[in-house]
This record gives sequence, structure tokens and C-alpha cells, in this order.
Amino acid sequence: MKTVQFNVKKMVAHAKTVALAVVFVCGGVCGSGTAQAEDQFISIPSYRVGPYGQNGQAFYGGFVDYLNNVNMSQNGVNGVKLSWEECETEYNNAKGVECYERLKGKSGVSKGTAIHTMSTGISYSVLDKSQSDKVPLIMMGYGRTDAVDGSVFPYAFPLVTTYQMQASAIVKFLAGKNNGNLANKKIVYLYHDSAYGKEPIVALEAESKINRFKLVEIPVAHPGNEQGAQWLKIREENPDYVIFWGWGVMNQTALKAAQKVGFAREKIIGSWWAGSEEDVVPAGEAAKGYMSATWNVSGKGVPVIAEIEKVVYAAGKGNMSDASKIGTSLYNRGVSAAVVTVEAIKIAQNKYGKGKVMTGEQMRWAFENLNITNQSLNALGAAGLLPEIKTSCDNHEGSGRVKIQQWDGAKWNLVSDWIEGNKALIHPLFKASASEYAKSKNITPECVKG
Repeated sequence: MKTVQFNVKKMVAHAKTVALAVVFVCGGVCGSGTAQAEDQFISIPSYRVGPYGQNGQAFYGGFVDYLNNVNMSQNGVNGVKLSWEECETEYNNAKGVECYERLKGKSGVSKGTAIHTMSTGISYSVLDKSQSDKVPLIMMGYGRTDAVDGSVFPYAFPLVTTYQMQASAIVKFLAGKNNGNLANKKIVYLYHDSAYGKEPIVALEAESKINRFKLVEIPVAHPGNEQGAQWLKIREENPDYVIFWGWGVMNQTALKAAQKVGFAREKIIGSWWAGSEEDVVPAGEAAKGYMSATWNVSGKGVPVIAEIEKVVYAAGKGNMSDASKIGTSLYNRGVSAAVVTVEAIKIAQNKYGKGKVMTGEQMRWAFENLNITNQSLNALGAAGLLPEIKTSCDNHEGSGRVKIQQWDGAKWNLVSDWIEGNKALIHPLFKASASEYAKSKNITPECVKG
């Protein structure tokens, strides 16, 4: 795929330290500076370069484009303009922490609306900091998943669907393909050997017990461009299915390796981070028939995506130089993350004062009281872009549903309706894990009042 160029400074190497270059963006294009007191500031520790840069380019391109569109077409949120700043992390945990520290205090009114890391490792690294700083940490489709329990993690929000609920939904989909019965089947879990890849294991192990299938776990070392031994192991195991938790170059490598050993792509289902055009287009014919989970649709059929192209890009203020990425899976996912963030700002303003800049504490309340319905999504021009989301102190996830899509060699096609994972099985696992965390940190679980 064509390499996308961005107006983001690259990492500057020094003899002993690495200084992170930062770009400040407000309403499209502006000079460098700090957020103004009257702006609603959003921290973006992004990655546009490095082994996962292609993925970050599309996601953050969509995220920034939507914020820009709100400023240009709606004059912000009730007259409050949105501002944001990016800091390059290269998907590196230590750099992510440095970016967090650089960005958290940029707002003149508070420590910021929210912070999006798009990295499970970085979100783990800054979780305690964000809680003590009272900065909402938004982990849409990634991150520490026991943060579903808001009584223990009041400032952490693994929104839309967690890895465990996604894995459970994939198992439910596979069961549906076998008349509801996976007994005596064998499923390989091939995963990125990181916090991201390890998160779903507890859910898959629980599912294997109640569904009576054999689970074989096979890790792949970062960044995942060497998988020969793993796929020889898969050929030896001869599983009925492979559930695949890849990221970046690991994804196309896996599809090509599967083709090489003769494993049918129709028997592989990836996570939503292994289901983008960046994954399948470079794999060519090796990707045809491959499936993945998703919480957002791809394509330009969603009205808000078309609006961004018409308003932002027609004015020459688009975030990406490669406009062909508009409507791709990760681009639309970035838009969906921005939609949820802006809706939270509106909810906060409805409670604490329209036309005012919201503090981190006020935004925390808003993220815990989201009620994004299909009706409200339709009003935003985002119907079908993402599922309904309703959060509470007990449920910082808010949905737990996915769809399954399949690549036909040219585009993604949905092959299921919304599937909800086994909440009765998975959510108690979150509670148990959150309880252990609370004990280790001497936290008394308590719901924070608005």
C-alpha cells in the first residue's frame, strides 16, 4: 500500500535522550502553541511511524479529521472549539509515558478532556497516572479490560467492546457455524506476545471449558514478521479454526504463512486489530476469504464519512495526504473514537454548563454516563458506524458486541449481525480481576458521584 506522509515531526535522536517532537493542530492547520483556556483540549499520544505506523496513520487520521469537522461545520461543541496535540510514541511504552506527561497539562482549565493511546501496553503504563491526575483514559477496543469495573478504575474506560467479549463473540460465531456445538473441536489461538495478545487468554480458556473444545496457544514475538515455526506448528496441530490476535506487519505475514502451509483462510478469524485494509491488501490472494471481528463498518456509505470528505478535504484541511484511506476500516474506527469523545463532551456540558470547557472530573462523569443510541447515531450521520453504547459505574465497556466481516479480495463484507459475547461468563472475570487489583493497591471499590 502507498506510504502516507503526515505533517508530524519524526523522532529526534540525541546522544543520551530522545526528545519527542510534537505537532499542535487546531481546526485543521495552525501554528505551534498551547491550548487556549477556552478550548476543549484532547491529548493524542499517537504513532505515525515505526512498525505499526501504517495503522496509526489511518486511525489517527480519522480521529483528527472528525474533530476538525466538528470545528468547521458546527463551530465546536456549543461554541467551544476543540484543540488537540499529537506526540509520537512509535507504539513504545516508555515513549508513551513521556508523551502522557508532556500532554496531560496542556489545557489552561484542566488536565484535558481525555487521552487516547491506541496501545494496550501504553494504557497499562499510564493507567495509575491518569487516575491520580484525574484524566480520563479512553481505551476503545484495547487496554486493561478489567477497567470495565468503574468502582475500581473510575478514570479508565475500555469502551465499546473488550478483548474478552470480542473473543467470546468469535467463539459464539464459530459455534453457530457448527450447529451450536464446538465439542471436540480444536482451536489455535495465535497471538501477539504482548499485553494486547495476552488479554483474551483468560476468556478463551473459560470458553474452552464450557464449550469443550481444545485450545492451543501459540505466541508470536513482536513485531511478528517471523512466523515460520508457528505455522509449522499449526500445520502439525491441524486445528479446525485459528483465532488470530495480530497487529501491524504480523497480520499480512500470518496470511501469507497460512497460504504457504496450505491452511484455509476461511478458517481464520482475526481480532478487529487484524481486520483492516492495511492487513489484507499487502497479502494479496493470501487474504481472500479471511474473516475478522469489527465494531465499525468500513466504506464511505456512512454519511459522516462523506461529510468529512466534503467539508474538511474539500477545504484542503484533511489530516492525511493520501485521501484514499478515507472510508477504510481503521480510518472509520478513528472517526468512531472521536464521535464517542465529542458526544461525551456534549453530555458533560448538558450537566455542567453548555458553552463551557469541561474539566477532567466532569468528563469522567460523562464517559461513565454515555447513552449513545441508534437514534443519536442517526442524527450524527453515524448510523451503523458503531454499536449503541450505554455506560455506568458497573460497566465502563458499554456494548460488548461485534460483527464479523470477510475480505473478498477487494473489500470487506459483513457476514454477521451484531454478536454479543457471553457476558454472564466474561464480566465476572473482570470483577474478580478488578477485585485483586483493588486489594493490591489498597483501593476501596466505590462509585464516584457526579
